[in-house]
Amino acid sequence: MAAKKIAWLYHRKNCTGCERAHAWFKKNKVEVAGPAIDARQVRFGADEAVALAKGKATTVVSGRGAKVTVVNLKKDPPADEDLAKLLLGPSGNLKAPTVLVGKTLIVGCNEAAYEEYLA
Repeated sequence: MAAKKIAWLYHRKNCTGCERAHAWFKKNKVEVAGPAIDARQVRFGADEAVALAKGKATTVVSGRGAKVTVVNLKKDPPADEDLAKLLLGPSGNLKAPTVLVGKTLIVGCNEAAYEEYLA
């Protein structure tokens, strides 16, 4: 089965997690087919990040360290504040890297999530 394509990528140069994600994409031949947005130039605060998730995704997969949280936005939508906690990093902006694959938004660098949703 061919690897899926990334429809949208939010990343930052010199970000350790972003570099690990790009290495995983390259190793697994995952193509970035849509726009790649530089987080240093375009910032997504809480409102924008929540709107992005609700407007583009039906599932959010958020990784913090080894912990992965999966939320179905259609069947069990969280409150905006709870969704923002999954999407935002310590800066208060959308965590980088964030990728959109189909209707799944993967937030943070988590190879187990990449294996499940991108391979």
